[in-house]
Amino acid sequence: MLEEKINKDLVVAMKAKDEVALRGIRAIKSAILLAKTDGSGQAIDEAREVQMLQKLLKSRQDSLDIFTKNNRPELAQKELEEIEVIKRYLPAMLEGADLEAALREIIAEVGAESPKDMGKVMGAASKKLAGKAEGRLISEAVKKLLGA
Repeated sequence: MLEEKINKDLVVAMKAKDEVALRGIRAIKSAILLAKTDGSGQAIDEAREVQMLQKLLKSRQDSLDIFTKNNRPELAQKELEEIEVIKRYLPAMLEGADLEAALREIIAEVGAESPKDMGKVMGAASKKLAGKAEGRLISEAVKKLLGA
């Protein structure tokens, strides 16, 4: 479970005085605590853990873009470091040929033949590949495969 791994890694990072790892791990731990106490009563399963980590990653990437555009390299560097720490806990993401192969299967399953069927493919792909690929990459690959 992610929470147990985070707690162990937090202790290791504290002993090593690894400030970068500590910042990233504490952000993840905070997100886990918020999810546990959000009042929804939902158990934190693997899918929810991945969703939480992706949300943290996206917010860091958005901040990185803003800091880079506003010429704040010291802040951008901190965001980059935290992104690397958070990525350690995410499962390997599908990209390139692996992503296209998975999408070809989905396209065959839903019987998509043209760009008009993109909505059907995206719906199925979003469910099947949740946590395994970025939505933007899925969308681009589907457009390419359907000839849009």
